[in-house]
Amino acid sequence: MTLRLRSHSFADDATLMMAIVNRTPDSFYDKGATWAEDAAVERVRLVAGQGAEIVDIGGIKAAPGVEISAAEEKARVVDFVARIREEHPQLVISVDTWRAEVADAVLAVGADLINDAWGGADPDVVDVVAQYDASLVCTHTGGVQVRTRPHRIEYDDVVASAIADTVAYAERALAAGVARESLIIDPAHDFGKNTFHSLEVTRRLGEMVDTGWPVLVSLSNKDFVGETLDKPVGERLTGTLAATSVCALAGARIYRVHEVVETRETVDMVWTIAGRRLPARAVRGLA
Repeated sequence: MTLRLRSHSFADDATLMMAIVNRTPDSFYDKGATWAEDAAVERVRLVAGQGAEIVDIGGIKAAPGVEISAAEEKARVVDFVARIREEHPQLVISVDTWRAEVADAVLAVGADLINDAWGGADPDVVDVVAQYDASLVCTHTGGVQVRTRPHRIEYDDVVASAIADTVAYAERALAAGVARESLIIDPAHDFGKNTFHSLEVTRRLGEMVDTGWPVLVSLSNKDFVGETLDKPVGERLTGTLAATSVCALAGARIYRVHEVVETRETVDMVWTIAGRRLPARAVRGLA
């Protein structure tokens, strides 16, 4: 399905890199490397130069941590979004927030996409996104409370749960007025899941793709990769790219990443093997 992310459109055979830009002092991966605004601006310039189509800006750590008010979250992201919008008109700007108040503020200054990583915890998000004719990522969290880790969570079928919850969220957004071509579903690896759940979601991702909704995966340096390979944060790139290959073969459209170049090459190679993309050049045995 052709994707429309507010004023940006992408053909139905396009895969997109969503580069992570944290405006937090305590992110699990970069430990606050882009907490300072100038450092965050340089990160955006870097990933844009590497070919990322989307930047995903977050003002609050998803994991448990210091409590951050909506006002503080807005202080971290709203002016920054406005600055990036002015400097990079070609980029899709996503903001990682579950709060309708924050979504309203960032969409007003030029954001295109709300990445609701907590699966509709604030029911007003869909109305805000519809008001701006913007786009929305609908995630699966298994009902876990915002900013908590899962504890002995169980599913009869984790993939069936992910499909049911994300499709229901997308349909609720559709009913609120969000355009169908602007809705994305995300199984949300690690969120509301143990490692076995995330591995099963990866293995069966094609079932989510088969719903017809565009699928986003956020695999980069996740705990399920670290636990599978017994690797700490910072040493999970190989495992991340292996999981990326499986999701790419299944047909995932958007990849939320720390490493843009490596992920792009992995996805392009897999999509070409799958017959969805032509080689960049093919002269061997032909010239």
